[in-house]
Amino acid sequence: MKYEIIGEPLPVVICHVNEGETLITEKGSMSWMSPNMKMETSTNGGLGKALGRMFSGESFFQNRYTAIGGNGMIAFASSFPGSIRALQISPGNNMIVQKSAFLASESGVQLSVFFQKKLGAGFFGGEGFIMQKLSGYGTAFIEIDGHAVEYDLNAGQQIIIDTGYLAAMSESCTMEIKSVPGVKNMLFGGEGIFNTVITGPGRIILQTMPVSNVAAAIRPFMPSASK
Repeated sequence: MKYEIIGEPLPVVICHVNEGETLITEKGSMSWMSPNMKMETSTNGGLGKALGRMFSGESFFQNRYTAIGGNGMIAFASSFPGSIRALQISPGNNMIVQKSAFLASESGVQLSVFFQKKLGAGFFGGEGFIMQKLSGYGTAFIEIDGHAVEYDLNAGQQIIIDTGYLAAMSESCTMEIKSVPGVKNMLFGGEGIFNTVITGPGRIILQTMPVSNVAAAIRPFMPSASK
């Protein structure tokens, strides 16, 4: 497969696949394709994996697109202004991504639910509790809310972020939720009560415009229901 990502900040990934190659995507993610791309809807891995995907915010069913009778083309557009990143997945190089980040992948990539080992990361981190794990082998495409900023953390190296700004991290990284020090900082700092601490080694991808923050920013300007 060959691909190109164009059009930021309203990006689309255009994939050129060989005959017999298959791409997997969530329901409604396909934007356009050549006529010889055959679609098949399935649970892709059985009931257990389908339920896990649904629990992590994805669809119960997935669509499989296969090039029949020659090379094919298919495009997947982002659902929100931002970026699309290609991740190379292989044994020992699994990635953990935010809910609903998965856009499409080669058929060898497996999508499953990922729970933080430390429960505090779930109950106080909001978006950090249930994430998605990309494993197997192949190229996967994920959606980034806003611009993507990447860091490679050494073993033991840490970075403190607001949970919503984490788009993806290597499975080798760990996440921990810590409270903001000082009562005055908690009450009047305006940055929330908890921060997310990511510890390396591994790669992390941050996003500059989480969709939850955008929704909160425009909420005061939305018309309220008449009483």
